[in-house]
Amino acid sequence: MLHEYQGKPLKVVVGSGQIYTDGWIPSEIHILNLLRESDWTRYFEKNSLDGLLAEHVWEHLSPENGAIAARTCHTFLKKGKRLRVAVPDGYHPDPKYIDYVKPGGHGLGADDHKVLYNYKTFTKLFEDNGFRVEAMEYFDENGKFHSKDWEKEDGYVYRTIRYDKRNADGKPNYTSLMIDAYKE
Repeated sequence: MLHEYQGKPLKVVVGSGQIYTDGWIPSEIHILNLLRESDWTRYFEKNSLDGLLAEHVWEHLSPENGAIAARTCHTFLKKGKRLRVAVPDGYHPDPKYIDYVKPGGHGLGADDHKVLYNYKTFTKLFEDNGFRVEAMEYFDENGKFHSKDWEKEDGYVYRTIRYDKRNADGKPNYTSLMIDAYKE
């Protein structure tokens, strides 16, 4: 599998859900577990990855395991490279959204959610583990939506204001809290 990427940037999607993006290596937990560094050393050298992407993965980890996962990503990313991470947004102002995504909520996969982050708690998690963080899409504590321009080539996230069909009316009906975490 990895021989196809020789000479090309090494960019990995963690928990890809069998969604394939050009130029990105898809992976699943049974092959590349964020909590087991031994999985990563089987395929990659430390400081070797040009990009990492995880869409709706971190909410399935306890806060302690989220920190371990952040450190694993930090170990394998090259200096200056990005980990793009998206999770359900705990500051989303719509109570129906919160009921859908909260731990134990009624949404797809929510029965396994361990934590509902907001931009402050999620940023802190990654800053505490060596990253410089830029919040790309999120609601603030006053219910105001913020979104910065971003390139899908740097990590395509479907559940965003731009790509999720539930936002076709131009309103942030279903979005993610999305950050770019850079290894300094």
